[in-house]
Amino acid sequence: MRIGLSINYSGEFSEAAAEIADLERAGLDIAFVAEAYSFDAVSALGYLAAKTQHIQLASGILQLYTRTPTLTAMTAAGLDYVSNGRFTLGLGASGPQVIEGFHGVRYDAPIGRTREIIEICRMVWRREKVVYNGRYYTLPLPEAEGTGLGKPLKLINHPVRERIPILLAALGPKNVELAAELAEGWQPIFFYPEKSKDVWGQALSRGFAKRDPALGELDIYAGPPLAIGDDTEGLLELVKPHLALYIGGMGAKGKNFYHNLATQYGYGAEADQIQELYLDGKKDDAAALVPTELVRAVSLIGPEGFVKERIAAFREAGVTTLNVTPLAFERDARVRLIEKLRTLIG
Repeated sequence: MRIGLSINYSGEFSEAAAEIADLERAGLDIAFVAEAYSFDAVSALGYLAAKTQHIQLASGILQLYTRTPTLTAMTAAGLDYVSNGRFTLGLGASGPQVIEGFHGVRYDAPIGRTREIIEICRMVWRREKVVYNGRYYTLPLPEAEGTGLGKPLKLINHPVRERIPILLAALGPKNVELAAELAEGWQPIFFYPEKSKDVWGQALSRGFAKRDPALGELDIYAGPPLAIGDDTEGLLELVKPHLALYIGGMGAKGKNFYHNLATQYGYGAEADQIQELYLDGKKDDAAALVPTELVRAVSLIGPEGFVKERIAAFREAGVTTLNVTPLAFERDARVRLIEKLRTLIG
């Protein structure tokens, strides 16, 4: 089981790179860089590639709608090159608030677009001339839609790998099915080991039935908050505002993926109340209603023995990478948490 961590996308690249180097020595295997509406993830990933030697790097995530499929492929190939084959392309749809609000791009057909982007990326990495006739992307552009001067091209450079690992961030059943079918990795959010099969089991099975054996086993990346010790009970409260933000504030009523997930976990009544309060601007009240049981289930927070039991539960549910969020304010404390987690994983 690998250990991952997402760097703070609102922080300083140089500080993050220095800390990642310390965390790598402590047992960290892979570092993720998110792309919200901050600095772009690619700049930070390139900086990390130059400042590290062995740790794996991943975008967590690049948004589907903000780059053309071929630019996504070129970017991934470039990051894989400057990192000497250490890059994983994390892709996801994000949400309409960011895509339509910040980028001014229509948020539509995330599943269909994801499939076509993956297919085009792999064509580019194999250095094939890119000729693609999809429902959402057509390359070259048809004469009737442009100047008529477009022609099939292939990537000039030779990529380090012709199949860069692709990780999909997915929650809905069709998205999860697609990840199980086409991707090397799948990243859910708020992963509840004991209930994951009930929520995603059928979608994963449908995807696995269509999966090319050459892709290998699907890597599953869970993202639990992390705190290890006998005095960590109070830290569960620190997670509640984050859960409330997603369950209550990410999207409108009826169009919130995370609210749906909490409902599937059996917390529908609480999710409704959290959403009502959050959308009414009562964020603290919303956070107070997040069930402690839910926080504990999706986290690695508690004494060593309890955390070791939860690691076993994540492993039993198929998780291969724990992409943790250390609940520590000091760099040295975060390093110690990763060291302790590495010991507990074994």
